[in-house]
Amino acid sequence: MTVQYNKPDLFLTMPHACSYLDDCTATTLFVDPKYECQKKIFSRFMQLGFRRSGNLVYRPHCDNCQACISVRIPVNKFFPSRSQKRTLQRSQDIELIKTKAKYNEEHFQLYCRYQESRHPGGDMANTDPAKYMEFLLTGHTETWFYEMRLKCSKEQKVGKLLGVAVIDELIDGISAVYTFFDPGEHKRALGVFAILQEIGLAKKAGLAYVYLGYWIKDCQKMSYKKNYRPLEGFTEGKWASLEGNAPPGFVSSFAKT
Repeated sequence: MTVQYNKPDLFLTMPHACSYLDDCTATTLFVDPKYECQKKIFSRFMQLGFRRSGNLVYRPHCDNCQACISVRIPVNKFFPSRSQKRTLQRSQDIELIKTKAKYNEEHFQLYCRYQESRHPGGDMANTDPAKYMEFLLTGHTETWFYEMRLKCSKEQKVGKLLGVAVIDELIDGISAVYTFFDPGEHKRALGVFAILQEIGLAKKAGLAYVYLGYWIKDCQKMSYKKNYRPLEGFTEGKWASLEGNAPPGFVSSFAKT
């Protein structure tokens, strides 16, 4: 039996200030928000370089700029760097706990502290529970919240919450939607720890990829993604290794770790 899917309408925004690069103008291609995007179709959009914010599925579509490159980690080819191995070694007192994607006050308070520390004065710094959940949840696929907690003793019911990694299930991998963590624990490199755990989750599930979103050469907050090697990028309509077929500046921007 062949399942028929209606093709979604795609829309292009008016030019607006770029969220990533100063003094740049951007346009965004997005899927009709009314379209019921099931997991298989949603996964296909991720394979075509799209991302999501809440239920909105989008991709940068700028006439004179191709700086935003969707990237993914082929998990069976990935080997951690020395620095990443040290992060895992430092994190042996952390356990990863899979929880349902629903509102949790402890999560929300940690999210607010993270935003106030990392993005003070930004659009996401002043939020409320409804906007927080609207940003993280979607009806397109299964979403999970993975808690990073300190391992607790027998006397404790639950360990200290250090961070939360939000992931979407895809047909061929997992999508790292967002990660937030205790800003006071910066020495632990919890963002790195979360991605390494996501790679492990994908491997264990027999999935091929971890989708990381966009790498942008001149955007510092996106630069960390080049540290997960090998890395594939979606350029000119196809996925290819960014080390062997990189856009200008990619390979030279790698930092040895």
